[in-house]
Amino acid sequence: RLFRQEGTCYQQAKRVLHAAVPDRLHARERETGVIRQFLREHVCGHRPGSLYISGAPGTGKTACLSRILLDCKDELAGSKTIILNCMSLSSPQGIFPAVAQQLGLPATTGREGVRKLEKQLTAKGPMVLLVLDELDQLESKGQDVLYTLFEWPRLPGSRLVLVGLANALDLMDRSLARLSAHPAGSPQLLHFPPYTREQLTAILQERLGQVAGDPVLDAAALQFCARKVSAVSGDARKALDVCRRAVEVLELEVRSQTLLKPLP
Repeated sequence: RLFRQEGTCYQQAKRVLHAAVPDRLHARERETGVIRQFLREHVCGHRPGSLYISGAPGTGKTACLSRILLDCKDELAGSKTIILNCMSLSSPQGIFPAVAQQLGLPATTGREGVRKLEKQLTAKGPMVLLVLDELDQLESKGQDVLYTLFEWPRLPGSRLVLVGLANALDLMDRSLARLSAHPAGSPQLLHFPPYTREQLTAILQERLGQVAGDPVLDAAALQFCARKVSAVSGDARKALDVCRRAVEVLELEVRSQTLLKPLP
């Protein structure tokens, strides 16, 4: 009975330490507010536009946007939302057939396919929210794919709102310098800084606080993990992974002790 009870607490700890989208994102209130305001102004306000979100892996970009899309589902119900991960494409040009498929158009490649998409996105209809994760995978010779995507919201009569997420902070300056020549059409920029030691500690404590009973991992151990991860990357997913692995090691030790010394 004791082992079964202990086993449950370790299972719960591993579950809460998974990098799933939490109900609340710690230390990302400002970024959440900016994204929410952007979606309300552009999607709900029927104003085409683009937002570029940058930040190192594990800084909460995708989790933050996913949480907002869930919370604002009713507000965005009148629009068409398309979410694509660019890592899944075989080439940068593959983004156009993928978007066409989501809009119910025949998958035509080349210039003809792009023209059909532009015609569709400037025809009358509901606003289209296009979310592209891992956007830097679309970099190509001459950056024609990225330029085409970011110029769509500027087309006369466009109903496209584009949100791109990528790790590179300098993607706009390095690859899309021409966009800054049109201040009205250049994307709004939002950067997610790496998590600090204090923020990572709070995230770990908040997750493990959901497990009933005595703490599974010591507070000093959480601070040690947060200090090491913040010094290298500030990656919250890495901190969660380290703690989950520690719980697995602890669980194995307890299990072996229980097997060697059964309760009377």
